[in-house]
Amino acid sequence: MTTTSALRGAHPRPQLVRPDRWWSLDGTWAFTFDDDQAGLRERWHAPAEADRFGAEIRVPFPPESIASGIADHGDHAALWYRRTLPALADLTDLGSDRLLLHLGAVDHECDVWVDGAHAVRHEGGQTPFTADITDLLDPALPAGAHVVVVRATDDRTDVEQPRGKQDWQPEQHAIWYDRTSGIWRTVWLERVPAVAVDSLVWRADVPGARMAVQVRLRAVAPQGVRVRVRLSHDGIEVGTAEVPVAGSVADVVVPLPQQHNGQAYERLLWSPDSPVLLDAEVVLSDAAGAVLDRVDSYCGLRSVAVAGDTLLLNDRPFTVRAVLEQGYWPDSHLTPPGPDALREEVQLALDLGFNTVRVHQKVEDPRYLYWCDVLGLAVWAETAGAYRFSDEAVAQLTREWLDIVRRDVSHPCIIAWVPFNESWGVQHLAHDPAQQAYSRALTELTRALDPTRPVISNDGWEHTASDLLTVHDYADTGAVLRERYGDRAAVARTLDGIGPAGRRMWVGGPAPEPGSIPVLLSEFGGVSFAPGAPEGAWGYSEARTPEDLEARLTDLLGAVRSSTALSGFCYTQLTDTGLETNGLCTADRKPKLPVEALRRIIAG
Repeated sequence: MTTTSALRGAHPRPQLVRPDRWWSLDGTWAFTFDDDQAGLRERWHAPAEADRFGAEIRVPFPPESIASGIADHGDHAALWYRRTLPALADLTDLGSDRLLLHLGAVDHECDVWVDGAHAVRHEGGQTPFTADITDLLDPALPAGAHVVVVRATDDRTDVEQPRGKQDWQPEQHAIWYDRTSGIWRTVWLERVPAVAVDSLVWRADVPGARMAVQVRLRAVAPQGVRVRVRLSHDGIEVGTAEVPVAGSVADVVVPLPQQHNGQAYERLLWSPDSPVLLDAEVVLSDAAGAVLDRVDSYCGLRSVAVAGDTLLLNDRPFTVRAVLEQGYWPDSHLTPPGPDALREEVQLALDLGFNTVRVHQKVEDPRYLYWCDVLGLAVWAETAGAYRFSDEAVAQLTREWLDIVRRDVSHPCIIAWVPFNESWGVQHLAHDPAQQAYSRALTELTRALDPTRPVISNDGWEHTASDLLTVHDYADTGAVLRERYGDRAAVARTLDGIGPAGRRMWVGGPAPEPGSIPVLLSEFGGVSFAPGAPEGAWGYSEARTPEDLEARLTDLLGAVRSSTALSGFCYTQLTDTGLETNGLCTADRKPKLPVEALRRIIAG
């Protein structure tokens, strides 16, 4: 079974698809604010309380956004959503099947009720969660009358929660932008068998010529259940394996015989230049051979490693040409205007000559990562940071980050993990042993979940345990960048002790020896060009005309690309975002110079 790119790209979970057994609940919901915190006391979640919801909102757009139809930036104690489930036979005549309600992300704390019964509580604004609502459906209600109610809270002033660049002030300022509260990713239903696949974790073994997958079920399997995994490329089988399920988990290793041909094995490897993906069919069968569940997935065969000061992709040097991706739209905030916008965003970065994106202070939609897999765009995966160091902040970010890594670990496009950026939430990292321990611990936990990718313990400066030494430097001329990064001796001088931003480059222990770790300029540039921009708009330097912008970009990127010591760079940034007008494109994704000119400057 091969699922088309169009279907996968629309599915909210592209690496685990049951093609005809899911239904989006996006669209118009009833909505209300609850500034007096009366909703829980007065049981607004009860089916008879429909009159409490006097407004309408377009889900999944946050209520602060124009796209939601609400466009209210004010502080509200709670947000309430309500809608009925569609009257589909597939949702009412379930037999032994189960009905799951999936919420892609709700910022920040959330409770869900179905027909008045509490279904699930979740904390963490970036991660998906699921409730089995089968037994909560009131049998006395007819089809089309079952009610889902969602209550969300998101305190603007709470700087312990992972909030990224969402502003804590009433109006956006500096590098921060308007908040994204409540439901901001797809809400969807899925019908699954009683014995069903819950998750898949793919791990490639390139030298071993095999692909491993951990198949986890939703419950303990009956005796005799087996799982079969079939991998194919362009419709031709390249490997298959079948094993029994032990409890609720099966570890399957699929040999790839054709990979033993040393002259041809690279044909199936994933890279930005050749984004080959393997289609996967995962089938659960009972002891008699009857199919219990069948899901469609995909995986990529590739390796990421570090050798001395060189970053390797598939055991070959890989030079990162990255751009900072905020994933923010003026009318819809952190939610894309629609699924097609995610593919267009990936294609835009590729058209401009980049081979990598650093998704900044945000966890991106799985469909965005899918298009990075398909089209060939490597990703540095980052999380939104908190602004305060405390026990509660540590607990929240750790829980959320581990869920993020588990969610995204199977995407071949991801080549690095970034749990911290510029000491956000660990602002005294240089001096505080507790904050250093936190940075090291989250880095090591990331490696425990995924030992196959490099981890950057704190992007930009004050590294504690990084596999890549990354530096942020907004020098405004190429001459300064050449002086600092032109060759290995220059890099060693620049990063010895205090870095260019006036921050220590390595803390809590001895720094790596020069030449022992890859060095990347992971933020630079930031040239603003925005005639007619609002008051307060800014960049790290400013161009006056298109010709001036082209000259400045040529100077800066030419200097960085000519370095013989850097393993890559990340330019700030892809699009204008909020008051930051230093994008290569406007906020509505229009390049500020001809695409051909930008591609020549960026890729050479």
